[in-house]
Amino acid sequence: MSFVELLTRLGGMGRFQVTYVAALAFPLLMLASHNLLQNFTAGIPEHHCRPRPVANNSIGDVPLFVTIPSDDHHRPQRCRRYVEPQWHLLETNGTANGTATGAATEPCHDGWTYRDGVFAHTIISEWDLVCESKKLRQVAQSIYMAGILLGSGFFGVLSDKFGRRALLTWCYLQLGAAGAGTAAAPTFVIYCLCRFLGGLAMAGVSLNSASLCMEWIPTEARAVVGTINGYCYTLGQFVLAGIAFGLPHWRWLQLVVSLPFFFFFLYSWLFVESARWQVISGRPDLALKGLRKVARVNGRKEEGDKVSEEALRALVRREPPMPGGALAALVRTPGMRTVSCGVSFVWFSTSFAYYGLAMDLQGFGVDIYLSQLVFAAVDIPAKLASVLTISGAGRRVAQGASLGLAGVCILANIIVPTELQTLRMALAVVGKGSLAASFNCAYIFTGELFPTAIRQTGMGLGGTMARVGSMVAPLVRMAADVSPVLPLVIYGAAPIVSAIATCFLPETRNVPLPETVKDVERRGGHLKDEDVTVPLGPTGTKDGA
Repeated sequence: MSFVELLTRLGGMGRFQVTYVAALAFPLLMLASHNLLQNFTAGIPEHHCRPRPVANNSIGDVPLFVTIPSDDHHRPQRCRRYVEPQWHLLETNGTANGTATGAATEPCHDGWTYRDGVFAHTIISEWDLVCESKKLRQVAQSIYMAGILLGSGFFGVLSDKFGRRALLTWCYLQLGAAGAGTAAAPTFVIYCLCRFLGGLAMAGVSLNSASLCMEWIPTEARAVVGTINGYCYTLGQFVLAGIAFGLPHWRWLQLVVSLPFFFFFLYSWLFVESARWQVISGRPDLALKGLRKVARVNGRKEEGDKVSEEALRALVRREPPMPGGALAALVRTPGMRTVSCGVSFVWFSTSFAYYGLAMDLQGFGVDIYLSQLVFAAVDIPAKLASVLTISGAGRRVAQGASLGLAGVCILANIIVPTELQTLRMALAVVGKGSLAASFNCAYIFTGELFPTAIRQTGMGLGGTMARVGSMVAPLVRMAADVSPVLPLVIYGAAPIVSAIATCFLPETRNVPLPETVKDVERRGGHLKDEDVTVPLGPTGTKDGA
């Protein structure tokens, strides 16, 4: 009897699983708020240099065009001002949009004036992250993503050692505390530090939620449950747009999206630890208690009482200790190298292109709240198409097709004239929807590719590569200073390359979860059924050879 068959005997997708999925999915609503928060908390308000004080002024209020030059769109320049007022622009032949050709200008030595508008109170206006300091806006987002990057590897390894539930509970608390600290940050440096800590916890929440769902859900329900979790993230994007519209001040917005995690921390103590992990970790007694609790909740108490520790030990086959630990196991054998490399490509390119599009809502020239709603809405049909493809054609087809379509849409925007904003927006929306579908598939596909013994470490690898992509994505925006189309070329090429890499991964549709590295090697054709060990030693020799 396999673990999947045991779960079926204890109720399958019963009351316990439904409640568990709902409890894990609810916090995912707020994860989107933290990932995309800087679209609103770091929105760039209209601004211009604070005019130089005018001595002996006898005309009262000095018109702005006398002290600030105009740009090509007849708006005050953001980062320059006249060294001396250009009074001649007030003459009859002068206009409010006139510019004194050849007049000396200088940087904004006295600061900036910010206009009231959509973004009246953001970190940009509070700490003057404009002109020479404008790159700090992208740096702040990259620091947050760096936190998620480190958290993916750090919490992935710790979860395989100490358990999924314990780490998830801690990450809820850390994310709530770090978010509240961010809202109260007195300086930009403290702001970045708190965002970094929030990113660490964010990775732990995402990874452990996915693993707990994967390890408690029957095989036939995994695609549906993964899609439900994806839709919760989508709904969170709508929630973010609504909260941001109602709370335009960045500190209040940051606080409101962080406080719910203290509530999640409290109820997470009721979660049941993964029985698969407990058995793999040599704790069948704890696994037995958890499984009997599941049986009671599902109305299968008698079936639960029949389960014994000896039966659990037989369910999950133990393999010899892996030299170098879980991280080394990701690349030690041929099958694991194929899986690890493919997963790395998929997660990096999906996240890289996704955040390249999603974190530049102001760049589309459309109302940012409308853009957020449209970008969120496209996830609904995209993820529905994803789950249908995942269930029908398989994981590999769904993953490759979504990445390929995203790359084509992004590259197509290179040849579309900037005047056709609607068409450019439509292509970006389709591309973003395809990447959302790719994320949906990646969570399911990755969990099915790695064995239980190192599943969380494998998920951590995927999460780590995703955060490398999301960390690099804002910095690639700076390449527009070299060529306006260069960021799109980079964002579009990455998913297409990864779509090709997906072809080398094994299909996992309707296949039981692998429990050990040996199962992965056997599935990849690198190990025959009669072999009893996996070449885990440094020289590739088998135990006992």
